[in-house]
Amino acid sequence: MKIFPAIDIYDKKAVRLFKGDYANMTVYSNNPVEIALDFKNKGAHFMHVVDLEGAKTGETPNIEVIKTLVNAFDGFVEVGGGIRSMAVIERYLSAGVNRVILGTSAVTDREFLVSALETYKEKIAVGVDLKDGMVAIKGWTEKSALEGFAFCKELQELGVKTIICTDISKDGAMKGANHQLYKRLKNELSIDVIASGGVSNLSDVERLKEIDLYGAIIGKAYYTKAINLEQALQVAK
Repeated sequence: MKIFPAIDIYDKKAVRLFKGDYANMTVYSNNPVEIALDFKNKGAHFMHVVDLEGAKTGETPNIEVIKTLVNAFDGFVEVGGGIRSMAVIERYLSAGVNRVILGTSAVTDREFLVSALETYKEKIAVGVDLKDGMVAIKGWTEKSALEGFAFCKELQELGVKTIICTDISKDGAMKGANHQLYKRLKNELSIDVIASGGVSNLSDVERLKEIDLYGAIIGKAYYTKAINLEQALQVAK
């Protein structure tokens, strides 16, 4: 299983939100590059980055920071946050990003999703954020009419190769991941599933590895030192 330590960027700083709430933001570093280098030095080869300002604007306000992160980390980098145009996808891929994550746009603009998949294939992942079993959109502020598992199956049929699935109730809460959810996704889908939200201790990592998931994102647990990244990487091997 691949471990994706995460950096969320806001105002060029590394931050974490609690359950996606911008009003509940903790700044962990004024220098995200130092964090990317720490990931690298601890042996990580994959990194998950979210531009929280981009999520609001649909643009790439932190593209220069992300370029610096890509160069410093020198591994596989995926980026999400308000990606809703081909121009923005191209901008990120040209900056050295390996995979971009579509969120709300994959739900609300099927034509864009299909075009992106046709053009960029496996370089497109989709973030599936679940609230009470339904797909949430617009920074988790709205529930769509789409049932989570049905949507994931639809994505698979469209040719999506990777989904990043978040149980919103678990995100940043440090209460463990939703293992039942990931087990069901693993059993019902033949695409790569990355667990996001609530991975808060080494036991979580062990259980997700036992499910044989493709990957797991470690966010707040890294910043609060609840998870030792080197140990997590060893457990996931």
